[in-house]
Amino acid sequence: QVQLVESGGGLVQAGGSLRLSCAASGRTFSSYAMFWFHQTPGKEREFVASINWSGANTYYADSVKGRFTISRDNAKNTVYLQMNSLKPEDTAVYYCAAAPWATNKDLNSIRYWGQGTQVTVSS
Repeated sequence: QVQLVESGGGLVQAGGSLRLSCAASGRTFSSYAMFWFHQTPGKEREFVASINWSGANTYYADSVKGRFTISRDNAKNTVYLQMNSLKPEDTAVYYCAAAPWATNKDLNSIRYWGQGTQVTVSS
C-alpha cells in the first residue's frame, strides 16, 4: 500500500515557477513509476509527466516539454514536479500517482492517487 500526499500548489503569475512535491508512505515507493496528471473542471484527467523507478527515464506531455521537469528522491520517498514558464492554461488540479510502468499513461494502469493540489496561473 502506498499513500501519496501532494504539496506546493498555489497562485502564480504567468511566466512564474512552482515546485510540486509528492511524499509517499510505504516501503515500496522505489518499485513504482511515478506520475503527475492534471485535471480541469469538466475534463478528463490528463498526463503531464512520468519517471521510472530509478529516475533514469522521464516522459512528458508535449504541452509541458522544455518547461516542466519531473524528478524523484527514493531516499526521501518523494517525487517532484518543477514547473517553469507557467501559462494560464496550466491552471488545474495536479495529482501525483504511482503505477508499475512509466511508459503506460493509461489512467486504468494507476495503482495509487494523491488527493491533488491546485495550481492557478494568472495572466
